[in-house]
Amino acid sequence: MTTTAAIAKHTDCEQNSTAVGARAGVRATLRLEFAGDAATNHTRLTASLQEPPLRVVRAFAIENGTALAHLHNVSGGLLGGDHLTLNVTAAANSRAQITTTGATRVYRTREDAAATHVVNKIDVGDNALLEWVPDAVIPFAGARFVQRTMIHLAEGAGIFWWEVLAPGREARGEIFEYASVELRTDILALGRPIIVERARLEPKRSELSSVARLGSYRTWATFYICRVGLAPSAWLDLEQEVREVSMPFAAPGETLWGISTVAAHGLMVRCLARQGRNVLPGLQAIWNAAKLLLYGESAAPPRKVN
Repeated sequence: MTTTAAIAKHTDCEQNSTAVGARAGVRATLRLEFAGDAATNHTRLTASLQEPPLRVVRAFAIENGTALAHLHNVSGGLLGGDHLTLNVTAAANSRAQITTTGATRVYRTREDAAATHVVNKIDVGDNALLEWVPDAVIPFAGARFVQRTMIHLAEGAGIFWWEVLAPGREARGEIFEYASVELRTDILALGRPIIVERARLEPKRSELSSVARLGSYRTWATFYICRVGLAPSAWLDLEQEVREVSMPFAAPGETLWGISTVAAHGLMVRCLARQGRNVLPGLQAIWNAAKLLLYGESAAPPRKVN
């Protein structure tokens, strides 16, 4: 079993592994802290550290006092050598929702540049809830992209966290023309790992259309649903409910959905789709069903801002 210390050490090594001689990119951090106000039952964005190109203008109040923050990248996209870190703390009893203002574009990486790195460090406090519902990541032809996500959940903490990976700029005919995409995710509950995932896609080295990989599908989505403290039987019930909800959105050869409980405190949903537009309706339906069962309320899809 991977320990917290080992994961942290591994992360530090990754962050210091920029190749010698590689062109330096932008290094920036966005730190957000959310806290609940017991008097008003609303969550506020209480602190933020913002370094360009990452920016959050303000937090908006939405249903049930949740704070909604829109994540901006004012540069328009990610370049080779960029190393961007997002630190989010949702304090005890707070509720926060984070979305992006559009798709995350990962531009072609120059030969003399290191890969583009995005690091997400998330802490969800006692009985807090964080909903991360961004638009898709679009790796352009020649892009090299690494995303490292580490989520810590305290007692009673919950998270709805999805990621959507597009095959490229489909309108331009760019299908799996990126150099590499690496996704690494660790979710820990009460200090113990419950989800550890590693994926590396290199289309030019390993044909992604192989039946052992993506087959005829192009868009890949993952949805993590967790709440610490629920009995295993509750997750088995939720797994069955989510499977039934996903069925109307499944079509062999077009869209596939897979649902499974994890080691404890959650379940994971995976989607493969030929068309990216088929992913979001299913994610939203599953999000709504899971939130109704776990929190007794409907999901609130985020309002977008430009």
